[in-house]
Amino acid sequence: MRRNSTLDKAISGFTLIEVMIVVVIIGILSAIAYPNYTEYVRRGARADAMTLLLDAANKQEQFFVDNRVYSDNLAAIGVATATENGYFNVTLENVTADTFRIVATAAAGPVRGDEQCPALTIDELGVRGVTGTTNQDAIDRCWER
Repeated sequence: MRRNSTLDKAISGFTLIEVMIVVVIIGILSAIAYPNYTEYVRRGARADAMTLLLDAANKQEQFFVDNRVYSDNLAAIGVATATENGYFNVTLENVTADTFRIVATAAAGPVRGDEQCPALTIDELGVRGVTGTTNQDAIDRCWER
């Protein structure tokens, strides 16, 4: 019995239309998933910065209890100048005998160029902030975990 080779060619493989439909579907899914993934990674990096800021503020308070002044040096209180992954740099600002402000500035990785949360701050009163805004909703969004 002889087989029809024209029929075999028509049945095997994918048509260009089918391949293009798959490409469009993948493109749509990527357009939705990538921004969500990027924000998830940024939130993770911010969580590391928040942990370091809260730890630094706690150590500043302990230093104040021991010495009656706040330290102007992160090394003196045993705090790193960057998060473990290197995404944020940490500095002390406006340090006086009875005030301080600790700032974690986005430096590398997925948080670099983050316009919504360029730098997280905390002061001696525990007030959390974001550099460049006083909008409480924006601050809460940046400080959420």
